Amino acid sequence: MKLLRYYTPAILWIILILVLCTLPGKDIPSNSFFDKIHFDKFVHFGLFGGIVLFLSLGIYWQKKHVSAGTLVLLVICAAGYGLAIEFIQEYWAIGRSFDMFDVLADTLGAIAGVWVFKIVRSLFFKNADK
Repeated sequence: MKLLRYYTPAILWIILILVLCTLPGKDIPSNSFFDKIHFDKFVHFGLFGGIVLFLSLGIYWQKKHVSAGTLVLLVICAAGYGLAIEFIQEYWAIGRSFDMFDVLADTLGAIAGVWVFKIVRSLFFKNADK
């Protein structure tokens, strides 16, 4: 149970992404301006960056260190989760479809999550590992 406290934000975030990404297409608000600027890609970027950030923070709070290999693994897992969600949208979600550009936004967001984690770690944690 002690481990759960480190990873609760990440678990809740991952569940939130699944819920949001499997909403029926008709339940997603549409706005022509946001459609023109592909705002949904920015949303994907932020959501999947959040996965890496929250998981990295959980690992850091637990172990006081996060290796480069672990960060790479988190990016791969977050990108894989994004790909899996696209398949779920294609085959099971009502009114949703597979979009490779969403997968790209998810992956780039996951990579950015590493950078955000490193910035947060250096700004807010006294003994940040280098």
